[in-house]
Formats: sequence, C-alpha cells, structure tokens
Amino acid sequence: MKRACVIGAGFGGLALAIRLQSAGIATTIVEARDKPGGRAYVWHKDGYTFDAGPTVITDPASLEELWTLSGNRMGFDVELMPVMPFYRLQWPDGVHFDYSNDEGALRGEIARVAPADLAGYEDFLGYAADVYQEGYVKLGHVPFLDFASMVKAAPALIKHQAWRSVYDVVSSYVQSEKLREALSFHTLLVGGNPMTTSSIYALIHKLEKDGGVWWAKGGTNRLVAGMVALFERLGGTLRLGEKVTRIHTIGNRASEVETQNGWRERFDAVASNADLMHTYRDLLVDVPRGEQYAKKLAQKRWSPSLFVVHFGMEGKWPGIPHHSILFGPRYKGLLEDIFDHGVLPRDFSIYLHHPTISDPSLAPEGHSSFYALVPVAHLGKLPIDWDTIGPVLEKRILDEIGLRFIPDIHDRITVKFHYAPPDFESDLSAYMGSAFSLEPILTQSAWFRGHNRDDVIPNLYLVGAGTHPGAGIPGVVGSAKATAGLMIEDLRL
Repeated sequence: MKRACVIGAGFGGLALAIRLQSAGIATTIVEARDKPGGRAYVWHKDGYTFDAGPTVITDPASLEELWTLSGNRMGFDVELMPVMPFYRLQWPDGVHFDYSNDEGALRGEIARVAPADLAGYEDFLGYAADVYQEGYVKLGHVPFLDFASMVKAAPALIKHQAWRSVYDVVSSYVQSEKLREALSFHTLLVGGNPMTTSSIYALIHKLEKDGGVWWAKGGTNRLVAGMVALFERLGGTLRLGEKVTRIHTIGNRASEVETQNGWRERFDAVASNADLMHTYRDLLVDVPRGEQYAKKLAQKRWSPSLFVVHFGMEGKWPGIPHHSILFGPRYKGLLEDIFDHGVLPRDFSIYLHHPTISDPSLAPEGHSSFYALVPVAHLGKLPIDWDTIGPVLEKRILDEIGLRFIPDIHDRITVKFHYAPPDFESDLSAYMGSAFSLEPILTQSAWFRGHNRDDVIPNLYLVGAGTHPGAGIPGVVGSAKATAGLMIEDLRL
C-alpha cells in the first residue's frame, strides 16, 4: 500500500486526506495545533462555542461527495441547516437589503432599494451563470500544471472579459451604488478586493443561488469533526500537536516529514495544506526549490488579514439574522486603504455572525454568541503594535454594533476576545498574517497560483487557499479534488 502525508488539517487537507484514504492510499495527517480545522478552529469559553471561521458553507454537494466516495452519507456525521436570508446588508443611512436565492423575495428587495435596476439584475444573472459554468463547473477542480492549460482556458476568459473587476462588471449592469455593493462584496469572503478581483468571481452569485447558504449544526467545528470521523473510519491517521519543521528530500523527491517533537517518517508522497510561503521558505529550508520559489512568492500580492471580535452576551436577538454585512460610509476608498495604502482607517465595514439565531446550543440559556469581522491590511503593509491597537479597535467595532443594533451592548457582554493579524501569523504560520493566502487577482489565478503538484519535486503536492482555485470552503475542497486526482494517478503508476 502506498503511503501519503498531508501537512495541515484545514478543510483542504482533510478533504484531500479523505479522498486519498478512500482510494486505498494509507494517509497520515500531521497538524501543528491541538485541534483539527486550521482556520476553522474552535474555542469553548464559559459555556459559549466560538468558531474561528469560515462560517458560510456553500456548494454542500462538494462536501457530500467526500462521503459518497466510500458509500457513506454526510448526514451520519454532520447536519447542515439552511440559512435564510443568506445575508442582511445594511448601510449607515438605515437602508437594508435581504440577500437570498428566493427569487421573488430578492426581486422584491431590488424593487424596493433600486427599482430601476431590475432588468439589469436579470442580465447580470445570465453573466454570473456563464462564468459559473466556465470557471467553477469546468475548471474549478482541474489542475493547471503548465502554461498550455492556461492558454486552453483563455478563450473563455476573453469571452467573459476576465481582466475586468467584479465591481466593474456589476456596474455595467446596475446603476444603484447600493446594489453594486450588494452584488460585489462576496469577493471579500475569499480575500479579494471587489475593485480588482477578476470578474470570473461573479460566479459566487450563481454558486449561492443554486446551492444555497448553509450552517453546520453545532458550528463549523462540527463539520470539521465530521470530516475527521469519516477519515478515521476509513483507516486514516491524524496526529495532532505535531508541528512539521522539515520536508526532507532525496534528489528531487520528497522523502520524509519531520516534526518539532522528533517524529520522522518516510512517505511515497507529501502534500502541504500549510501556508504557501511557509511550505517553501520554512519546510523546504536548504532545498534549492524552496528558496527559489519563496523568493517568487515574496514578490506576489497577498490578501489582507482580519480582525475578529468574538463575544457572548445576555439576551436573545431575533431581529439580527445569522449573517449581516454592515457597510461603512465608504466602499471604494475603504478598500483602497486596506488593499493598497496599508492604513487602519477610522471607518470600517463589519461582517457580523450571529450563530445562536440558528442554533441556541452555542450559548448558555438566555444568551447569544456573535463574532464581528473587519478586514485589515496584512502585517507587511500595516506593521503596527496590535497589542496596543487591538483593544481600541475592538471597542470601536462593538460601539458600532451597539449604535446599529444593541445600545447597551457593553453592559450585556459576559465574555469577549479578539483575534488579530499576529495571531494568524503565529497560530497558522500565515505569511504576514494574511488570512486568505495569495490575493485572487487574474494574474494570481489558475496557472499563476500555486500549482497542485510542484514543478520540480514531482511527489510534493499543494492543497488549500494558495492553490487553484483559491480560498473559501468550495475553493479549498475543489483544490483537494484536483490534487487528489494527481496523487492517486501518480501513486498508482
């Protein structure tokens, strides 16, 4: 039996390991932290459950497939709950917009907020459906290993004007600024600036429309636990608390994986779900390929980081939906500050997550749990003292939520903590604290992204946000499908 090692137990690593184990390849996952999940970590504090994220589950069929590979059912391990509306968008002037795939309700929202754009929205739907078919259905699970594969995809990219940004394309269909923001903000959920991310990412609208938006009962951590349970039932091995320090090579092949605790083992193939820069710069230290590619990666554009406030509080809040987007007074200018200028602006937009509206078990009786997420520049652009700034920004964010929803928020909070860019860097070895790896611009997509199989070390593979197709649960699960196909074929030769 061939043996494979997967470094990192994030969604991408778990999905890849399940596919390999289902194919009869003895697979070991090695995870540095005390719990699996990677960015989907979980904390339990004072009776509250706080998921680190991600909190939006789309394309559940891509997850279900991981179970059906071995004749299992996802429902045995995980219960997915539909979220409706998907998001409630709210602007500072009090206008709100409920975003969903209920076409009647959605058109009603457009008629209320931007009635002149109903026809334009219909046209945008057609565009989103086309790029979804080309960019996700046809290419979302296909590895781009050489430039020829990019040339092959070029006609579709040209046809759909992939060089334009999502915001630019949306603006060509609708005139209302609020509707433009409503139809373009999704790229922020995968680390992209709506003003510069390729218009191909308009496919997210179609992805959500067809598959819905879901929540795992018990929290995102229960989806992680379900994947682990499936993997271990299949005979896979999970090693927690084992920080990988080296991928050893013999000649041009990966040979062994070594951890900080002294564990060292030989494998036929190695796949890394770790941060892309960390994999090449740190795990392949003293290997020419590692140094060479790390220098290239350092020249690329990396996605921003995040500042997340987790808090539990007294009371129930039926008027606050599961997902809210609280837009600030600026859109383009705020994005430029975060992505280009690297400053911490006074204003911000907030993604507010309220899981206890769907699952009250995540908080003590009569209480609610939340997290508030704000995109911020990564440490390479914003090298500030987060120990000092963190508490200040935390209070400003809670003040804004109090202003919009809960006037006595500070009196009601029973537990709170925040997670800042240095935490992404230290806990996840994320380069410069980037939360989504490489920024998803056109020149860093598909072949221009990390390859699912390394170009020089033929039995070293990549999976996760830094590889094609990119960040987000469907993205990293899709990368696992692409990488697994290569590994299974190579190991059977």
